Amino acid sequence: MAKSEIIKTSWINEMAFETIVNGHKIIIDAEPGVGGRDRGPRPKPFMLVSLGGCTAMDVISILMKMRVEVDKFNVTVEGFLTEEHSKQFYKMNVVYEFTGKNLPMDKLKKAVELSEERYCGVTAVYKRALEVTSEIKVIEPE
Repeated sequence: MAKSEIIKTSWINEMAFETIVNGHKIIIDAEPGVGGRDRGPRPKPFMLVSLGGCTAMDVISILMKMRVEVDKFNVTVEGFLTEEHSKQFYKMNVVYEFTGKNLPMDKLKKAVELSEERYCGVTAVYKRALEVTSEIKVIEPE
């Protein structure tokens, strides 16, 4: 039987909602201009968080198996929204930023490629609905 995940979101008041994800409580709220009090993030940016977190975990796991050590690793996801309603992401760009000395670019590219093409379920779903692009940046520490 296929595995499922269930998330329950409960209204607190005004435009605030509470949801519990993996045992962690998250408050979602709107900005004051639309009836909220800014007590938490908006829902749509969590789509960017999901993509960034999924692929980041994959890449680090793959690099660890390849015995590639990085000093720092950041993933930045930029989402581009349509101007008309329903405002939705039509493109996301993922920037993988590695910091370290003499990092093997071929292995970095392979780790990113494996995440994007094989392991990250979030990327797989998003690619069916919108354009997903990526780039790799390497920073040599001084």
